[in-house]
This record gives sequence, C-alpha cells and structure tokens, in this order.
Amino acid sequence: MENEMTDNQSGWNLENSYAGLPDLLFTKQNPVPVRAPRLMKLNESLAASLGLHAEVLRGSDGVDVFAGNQLPEGAEPLAQAYAGHQFSYFNRLGDGRAVLLGEQITPGGERFDIQLKGSGRTSYSRGGDGRAALGPMLREYIISEAMHGLGIPTTRSLAVVATGEEIVRESLLTGAILTRVAASHIRVGTFQFAAQWGTPEDVRALADYTIERHYPEMEDGDNRYVSFLKEVIKRQAALIAKWQLVGFIHGVMNTDNMAISGESIDYGPCAFMDSYDPATVFSSIDREGRYAYGNQPYIGSWNLARLAEALLPLFDEDEEGAIELAQDALSDFSEHFHLHWQSGMRAKLGISGEEQEDEALIESLLLLMQNSKADYTNTFRALTLGKPEATVLHGMPEFDEWHDKWQARLGRQEESKEQSQLLMRRSNPAVIPRNHRVEEALEAAEQGNLCVMDSLLAVLENPYAYSEEQEAYALLPEESPRPYRTFCGT
Repeated sequence: MENEMTDNQSGWNLENSYAGLPDLLFTKQNPVPVRAPRLMKLNESLAASLGLHAEVLRGSDGVDVFAGNQLPEGAEPLAQAYAGHQFSYFNRLGDGRAVLLGEQITPGGERFDIQLKGSGRTSYSRGGDGRAALGPMLREYIISEAMHGLGIPTTRSLAVVATGEEIVRESLLTGAILTRVAASHIRVGTFQFAAQWGTPEDVRALADYTIERHYPEMEDGDNRYVSFLKEVIKRQAALIAKWQLVGFIHGVMNTDNMAISGESIDYGPCAFMDSYDPATVFSSIDREGRYAYGNQPYIGSWNLARLAEALLPLFDEDEEGAIELAQDALSDFSEHFHLHWQSGMRAKLGISGEEQEDEALIESLLLLMQNSKADYTNTFRALTLGKPEATVLHGMPEFDEWHDKWQARLGRQEESKEQSQLLMRRSNPAVIPRNHRVEEALEAAEQGNLCVMDSLLAVLENPYAYSEEQEAYALLPEESPRPYRTFCGT
C-alpha cells in the first residue's frame, strides 16, 4: 500500500464517524493493492456533486484511489460487520470484498459513504478471494444509475476500474473494483449483528448513530426507538412501492440487502420485468420464487420484522410490552405501501383525486396485462402516448371496455386531458434498462468497447424524456426459448 495522498487536488473531504461506533461493528482494513489498474468508467456528474474534480480523478493518483493502491487524505478504511437472513436462513456475514474508505462531506454539507467493492480479502471473507469481476461491477453501475434516473432512492456508482488481474470463477474473468456511493451502508443486518453478538448498549449506540445520521428530524414521540422503527418502515414502504411501479425486481432481498437509509442497495441478480406477471423471477438461485416481483412487499415487511426483533430491548424492559410495540409499528407497513402504490398507479393512468372504483380499474388492467403477457413498461408508455393500438391488448373486448371506463374516469376530474397526459409522462418511463440491452452493453465492454454502455446510459439518464433517441431502446428483445436468468455478481 502506498502512502496516503497529501496533495488533495481531487477534492476529497473525508470524515470517519462510523469508526466511532463499538468495535464489534467493524474491522480496520486496508484495501489490497492490485497490479495494473485501468479506469473503465467515471461518473463525472456524481463526482462534481460530491465536490470531487473529475479531471484529477482520471489521473494516475485518482485511479490508484479507486483501485485501493492509494488512500485519499483523511481515509480510515474499514470493513463493516453485519449479519443477514439469506433466503430466510440466518448467517454471520460482513464486508467480505468491500472496504469503506470514509464519508465524503460534500460542499453542501451532505455525508456519503465511499466504498470500494472488490478490493480484496477482509476478516469477513469466509474463504472468498475478496475480488469482483468486471461484468457484475459494470452491471451495478448501469442499474444503479438507471434507478437514479427513475427517481428511486439508490446507492450510486462513482467509478469502475479494471485491476489488471484475472479472478477465478467458473472461468477466468477480468477483475474489477467498483467505487460505490451511499447515504450509508447500515443495513437491517447490521442491527441483527449487534443484537446477536453484542449487547443492548451496542444496539442502542448503533440506533442513536443511525437516527442522527438518517433521521435527524424525527420526532421521538413516547418512545425514541419505536419512532425510529416507524420511520424506517415508512421509507421502505415508499421505496418498494417505487420498485413495483416501474417493474423492478431486486432479486435477493436478504436482510443484509435492506439499507436503513431507504436506498436500494446491492444490485446482484436484479432485473426489470418485461411481460407483466407477479410471479416473475430472474435470479438463478431463487428457485422457489421467494423474491419474485409480487412478493417484494411481503418480503420487505418480513425484513422489517427482523429489524424490530433486533431493537426489542430498546423498546421496553418488559419483553411482552416490547413485542406489542413492535407489532403495532409493523402493522402500519401494508397501509403505507398500499397508499404509495395506489397513488403511483393513479399517476401512471393520469388520474387525480380518489374514487372508490380506482383500485378495481387498476387491478383489472393489470389482470388483462398478465393474461395477455403484455409488456409492463410499454403498455403504460402506449397509454401515455395515446396509442392503445400499440399494445397487445388492442382489439380485445375486455380491453375496449376497460379503456372506456378509464376515459370516463378521466372525464370526471377537473384536470384537463393535457394535464393528465403530463402526469402520465412524469410517471411512466419511456425506457428502462432492458435486460437484453444491459447484456449487450456488458458483452461489448468486456471486449473493450464502452460505446454501447455509454449510449445506454445516455438514454437512461432521463427515462421520462420520450425522446426519439429512446425509441429504439423501448423495443422488446427477440423471443427466446429459454427464460432470461441473472446471477449474483462475483
């Protein structure tokens, strides 16, 4: 490891507040240097918002930081400990291939974790090599930036470097490191770890820190920690509703992949749904469909119950009283989620206000789409453009009947047709990161051609633009005899 950078022309302004938490929650850990790092992608707009200077980051010193060969000024690198229910089985985990360099304080005073993913072995590696492959790291770059463009809270990708080394999986793959930016990397699993292997005071220290960092405006109410749980529930309900509204399938909603900040995190086997079907699963390891599209709200609630279990000692000294408080808080999730989802679906149909029949109107359209294997995104895109004939539903008597009811519903509201259409354009993306387009970009990038990925990122930057450039990216893939499968990034 080279010495820390002292000439800080890059703009690094790091603090290390997480290192002030109890020692069991992390291990001091330098990234493991690599042989010949090469910058593959740099997110210049994100860099600028962080107060970093892209032209300097592109230089050798900047690339060495992204590769873990050099530490930026102020860095105190560490690997975080956490646990997790993985497909409902509880495991002791931790950052087995990631190192937190520190927390960048932006010119506006915001705080963001700067993490290197794929930076070598740590004390939590459990036999792994601590490295990552180029394809999955570029995939996380594409999907996280697409989620940002869609207006969904998410971790971001600052840079990807190829390491100049190969990693051994089923074959030899190009090694890479992703620099990930997050509001924080505190997970439900972080609280589970503190509760399982620490003391109630360790859980309290973690909770107090998290409240100060992510919920500073929270009103404590009668019980500070119950109020904290309720705020996390609200954010997760809103987040998962946003996923459902755009057809996003996370793929591996383990408790270690649920961020307390309310951001989407850990883009492994994720993908976006084409044909509408609540049972849609892409992940090769989700054989039972636990994390299927339609199950995501239920799994979110289940994960939050695990957070509540970890927080129980803080709620009340009496266990039964603590459980009652937790159950009362958790019972609100479904209502919060449903309100967000229903409001979002009304917006997707240009509906303002509320009528009792709205939910039936929404559900009947979704059922028609499911039975006809209609594309989720393009159906709403066609309705937004006033081109119902562009959907596979066109000509079906059931759809014609639904369309008449929808138009009658729009006619009963004060807003004009133009206002309804504007609402729909703001709520229905013209493009999503189609699975075949993502694979096309990754295949080209692994051959050294990043132009395909750059073009894809350009149209995903503003998915609500409805521009001519986006039309080609709205086209569906050719039919394949085999279903699309995703894999956990390694």
